[in-house]
Amino acid sequence: MFYHVKELQYDAKPSHPDPVYAKKLQEILGGQYGEMSVMMQYLFQGWNCRAEGKYRDMILDIATEEIAHVEMIATMIAQLLDGAPANDQEQGAKDPAVEAVLGGMNPQHAIVNGLGAQPNDSVGFPWTARYTIASGNLLADFRANLNAESQGRLQVCRLYEMTTDPGVRDMLSFLIARDTMHQNQWMAAIEELEQTQGAIVPSTFNQEYEKQEVSYSFMNYSEGEESSSGRWANGPTFDGQANFEYIQNPKAMGQKPSLQPGPVYIHGTNPMNMRMMQGAGKMEPNQMTNQPLQ
Repeated sequence: MFYHVKELQYDAKPSHPDPVYAKKLQEILGGQYGEMSVMMQYLFQGWNCRAEGKYRDMILDIATEEIAHVEMIATMIAQLLDGAPANDQEQGAKDPAVEAVLGGMNPQHAIVNGLGAQPNDSVGFPWTARYTIASGNLLADFRANLNAESQGRLQVCRLYEMTTDPGVRDMLSFLIARDTMHQNQWMAAIEELEQTQGAIVPSTFNQEYEKQEVSYSFMNYSEGEESSSGRWANGPTFDGQANFEYIQNPKAMGQKPSLQPGPVYIHGTNPMNMRMMQGAGKMEPNQMTNQPLQ
């Protein structure tokens, strides 16, 4: 059960309307790494968590906070749209400079949403649940969460640099700070899980079933050898099971693919005909056959 408190978690008060910036702010609301994504990701991770105790409680703590962040950004977008609808745009048509600025406004903010936020990203693409990850494996999920918070903080910092509005910057500074905490939180949880489960996901899979000859080989598949100096190419592996091996010129280990011709009803290109053409050189099209395989 959720209980709504009327006050926001933190202030969301712009100093002046800015419909163009409201459109930009949609990215951290309904974008792939926006607050809606982490909110739904954490909620479903928490609801699906079969490990009762501190992990489930922690996931739902942060999930509930993310609901508050969605509300803050939606409120900020609505206030940035105040006083900016069609009347101003009509006046803008008389002034090319004003028209250029107002032309960047998302028209759906006025037409569809009545000067309110929408669950879309900054170019109008609808938010989708496919942005979320809730696998049931806590270590895999926590690593996904760390990525989400890293990308999210990056985008909020970029948006901070795109405005001089002190009210907007004040709210963004709060979100940036919370993303700092959340990155640290997931890193701490990851480290704790790795100490008990190991570093490789899933830890319950028998490693004897994998092709262990290549389990710890870094293969250089590009020009140059700069990658050979990385931690991933030398020294002990992070799961403590081996040492990294660097392979400068990896050899192909598989067969050369050779596929059978498709049946006639597929109407594909028949490789048998292609070979006949290559061998004869001057075969006429009516000499080619496309007979089904016997």
